[in-house]
Amino acid sequence: MSEFRVDVYQNEYLPQGAAEVNAIVTVTATGEGAPVAAEPAAEVIIVDCSGSMDWPSTKLTAAKQATAAAIDALRDGVLFAVIAGTHTAAIVFPYEGGMARADAETRKAAKQALTRLSADGGTAMGEWLRLAAKVFDSRASTLRHAILLTDGRNEHEPPEKLARILAKVAGQYVCDCRGVGTDWEVGELRRIAETMLGSVDIVAEPAGLEADFRAMTAASMGKKVADVALRLWTPQGATVKFVKQVEPTLVDLTARRAESGPRTGDYPTGSWGAESRDYHVCVRVEPAGVGDKMLAGRVSLVSAAGDQLGTRGQMLAVWTDDTVLSTKISPEVAHYTGQAELAEAIEEGLQAQRGGDVETATAKLGRAVALAHASGHEDTAKLLANVVDVVDPARGTIRLKRAVSAVDAMTLESRSQVTKRVGRSSAAEEDAD
Repeated sequence: MSEFRVDVYQNEYLPQGAAEVNAIVTVTATGEGAPVAAEPAAEVIIVDCSGSMDWPSTKLTAAKQATAAAIDALRDGVLFAVIAGTHTAAIVFPYEGGMARADAETRKAAKQALTRLSADGGTAMGEWLRLAAKVFDSRASTLRHAILLTDGRNEHEPPEKLARILAKVAGQYVCDCRGVGTDWEVGELRRIAETMLGSVDIVAEPAGLEADFRAMTAASMGKKVADVALRLWTPQGATVKFVKQVEPTLVDLTARRAESGPRTGDYPTGSWGAESRDYHVCVRVEPAGVGDKMLAGRVSLVSAAGDQLGTRGQMLAVWTDDTVLSTKISPEVAHYTGQAELAEAIEEGLQAQRGGDVETATAKLGRAVALAHASGHEDTAKLLANVVDVVDPARGTIRLKRAVSAVDAMTLESRSQVTKRVGRSSAAEEDAD
């Protein structure tokens, strides 16, 4: 079993009358001493085979090649299946349905089955996700991961149906979503990915699919423990304002809380390998008097069976009349608050730009440029420079480009939720001053 370490970063000092406690919780899973296949693993690859995948035909050809590469990246013994998605969903391999166990023979047979894929029909992603859940349930497995590839919008089922299916399959497996080309909708795939605790990204050219599929499968094969939850205990009278994953991507987990005991709730985090993630936890407590100290929250990681995994972290609140102490902002909290504002500014700016609202688009995207510059988020700064002309990055002074390619705009939107971790060394230096 992987070992989990919990570290809490905060300024525990609050001014008199303050009630809000903020902390960044860093969770690190080492996986030391654990075998690679600590739990049974299963992989389902969902390939869009709607008619548009043949326009141009290189999309479906590249999707077949990418799926073959993903199959080759599976460890021996891993259960797997391939689904073709149109306005319905069908199992491509194994022929008899269910899942096959990866070995030289099944890999060869699966890749042969891929050659028979053709593009026809519409797009109903809810049906694809529902069939994937059924396939996973056909064999005993714990680490469940799916890849969903599409080139278009979910046009052949109503949004309410997709929402209903997502609600049913949430928590059953993790799903990474990829959009190839520029005719799909970022918000649509993001809703799926966030619900399924996966990622979303654009693959602008079909030729890029193979490397991306191989990387996603390799990452999946590195997972060692499934269904890990972040458990938060709060004291009597306290309320949880929010729990959000803030690194490596922004995901709001607040509404996903499952009560697990007196004043205790669990928030799903999906599967883990040897990795580290950051969470922003905000708790409202009853204000106390100057000099009083309170345990405002206790954070741990638990397995699906409710067993504690590794160490616990504590959120503290100390009320003081020393303004030097109470006005100091935790570098970690400030950083991720800025990252959330950056993502929001990008999305609102792009939306305004699409709607022809030049004033709002300039203001929001200019703010995004300033935030990316201040946080050292060079990747986002480069993506922003593709959609605006940057005059002064520090001040956020920009001009909207007259023509922006769909690829550049969708790449920025797709990756707007990807965050940059705060430098711990600089934070430690500030604490020492």
